[in-house]
Amino acid sequence: MIPRSIAQMTIRASRVLAVLSLFTFSGCKHSAPANSALKATAQGSALVESSGGHQVGVTGTVLKDPLVVQVNDDQGNAVPGAVVEFHGSAEVGFDPAAALTDSSGQATTLVTLGTVSGRYPINAATAGKTKPVSLEIVETALGYQQRVGAILVDKYCSRCHDPESSPVRVSNYDNLEVKPHPFTDGATLNKISDADLTSIILHGGPALNRSALMPPYGNTLSGADVKALVAYVRAVADPPYEPAGTVYARK
Repeated sequence: MIPRSIAQMTIRASRVLAVLSLFTFSGCKHSAPANSALKATAQGSALVESSGGHQVGVTGTVLKDPLVVQVNDDQGNAVPGAVVEFHGSAEVGFDPAAALTDSSGQATTLVTLGTVSGRYPINAATAGKTKPVSLEIVETALGYQQRVGAILVDKYCSRCHDPESSPVRVSNYDNLEVKPHPFTDGATLNKISDADLTSIILHGGPALNRSALMPPYGNTLSGADVKALVAYVRAVADPPYEPAGTVYARK
């Protein structure tokens, strides 16, 4: 039998370890606090996105490219030494959460997406010369099914639907007489139902009296693959896709 004093000490130690583990785990869930030691040496009047906006990543991961914003003055000149803070929902992380603009007037942060798929509005803010200035940027997080769709797009679709070539893929877009819609073209693709998108993927463009340059993939893709492709198209649409009959609360 274990002596009572030793048993009590063991219980206390277990409780302490549990508390420490809880703090350690929860500390990983939030952005680093804004650096209160940052002191602005200048202020601008405008805030613009330089790069890193409208990225698509996987839930719970760091976006591939950093988010870069620039502070400008009234004449559009870059302003070094201004403080920029980054904000988002509770699950979004920033590293750093605040930064001084460099010699080119730019502030850079790495964005970690939340664990739920969807769009994440990111807010960049600076004090401004006469009033606070802010800028909203949207990043998109893909869930599992949408991520499968993204992989299939890279494998089968991007060569024609993406006009930009990459180091691993030469775009065929410019060679096509009828230009395919980019999957971000929500103005067009949002008007096509899931059933019609599925039919086009399975049977090719002529299935809905569209371009014969769109080939059928019914013998290549499974039913789950097609659903994943449609889910991806809906996730990246700009403007955002809103299913018919869905009612959204307005502020």
